[in-house]
Amino acid sequence: MALYEYSALDAQGKKQRGVVEALSQKAASRKLRGQGLFPTKLATAHDAAMASPRTLFRRVSAAQLGVATRQLATMLAAGMPLDEALGMVAEQQTQGALSSVLTRVRDDVLQGSAFHVALQVHPNVFPPIYTNMVRVGEESGTLDKVLLQLAEFTDEQARFNAQLKAALTYPILMFFVGSGVLLFLMMFVVPKITRMLEDLEQALPLPTLLLITFSRFLATYWWILLLITILFAFVVKRFSLTAKGRLWFDKIKFRLPLLGPLTLHTATARFSRTTATLLHSGVPLLTALEIVQNLLGNNYLQQALEVVREKVTEGAGLSEPLYEAEVFPAMLPQMAAVGERSGELEGMLFKVAEIYEHQVQTKLNGLMALLEPLMILLMGTVVGFIVLAILLPIFQASQGIG
Repeated sequence: MALYEYSALDAQGKKQRGVVEALSQKAASRKLRGQGLFPTKLATAHDAAMASPRTLFRRVSAAQLGVATRQLATMLAAGMPLDEALGMVAEQQTQGALSSVLTRVRDDVLQGSAFHVALQVHPNVFPPIYTNMVRVGEESGTLDKVLLQLAEFTDEQARFNAQLKAALTYPILMFFVGSGVLLFLMMFVVPKITRMLEDLEQALPLPTLLLITFSRFLATYWWILLLITILFAFVVKRFSLTAKGRLWFDKIKFRLPLLGPLTLHTATARFSRTTATLLHSGVPLLTALEIVQNLLGNNYLQQALEVVREKVTEGAGLSEPLYEAEVFPAMLPQMAAVGERSGELEGMLFKVAEIYEHQVQTKLNGLMALLEPLMILLMGTVVGFIVLAILLPIFQASQGIG
């Protein structure tokens, strides 16, 4: 089944707009005609969304989506109809992006579309986990509770991502600023000073000779270094776009020193929390694994989860295939096994997510505490070498004069 967004005229000649689910465009057209609508425009929901100029402004943060979802859940729990609740939530948004999308979702719901179908038209705003959980909530009659779970999940993910970004911002900024300062010194300041040192007409010490050689090389051949860097980046980019390249890069991420375990624990926390949230909302395990597989954004993990999903399809539980995959940390399949025996799989997965999120935050704090003085030490060593190389011949010259 595919989604088609349509504009049509009814029997009275009034213009109607909405979305319809059908196997093909012709089937969608026949379905609309059967409802007494005569389509004037019919396109897949994805194409229609891409063609809309509003798509350019549909960047909605996870935090904003979480707040809007919580507001919607509260209104539905109070007995407000879905279309009215969507309208009120849309009016309360300070950013135009989410307000516009929610208004369009409300229009589609008023035209008769199911809520989850209307959400699927906007995949850039509502990820698969969102639309699938809403679908379960509609089918089970617990939409307000499911939306509340979604709000908590979205808020937790937004908080976790914000902590990661905050922890990485300072060292990245310091690296670029420090590199820029050193590059400026080597290309513009050091050459002028070294010309003065050469005018002293005396044997220069080894550090000064090394500094002069490197400075001249950088000033003369900087364009070659830039060209090599651009060429290397281009080759790496092209390789990463191939299936083999993506798999290699995604696999090597987990083998990097220091960052490898951090990346794996982050992926484990995301897998555990997302799967637990879906299971808690009533989504079947196979469907949950398929959704999570597409959300991880790592080909190496996706291949491993594909094997896990096939074994679950054949009748296995979740813990045994996770053991055999040998991709995630041992705690995940162990806790999953405990959860399967006790009938509390989603609860155990929530605990795994909390454990690894806490570990990631602790490791990040420790890594940043180690990285900051190391970067300062490295920059100080380089600057100290430059100062030493400049002062040594001056000191020798002053001794000769004395």
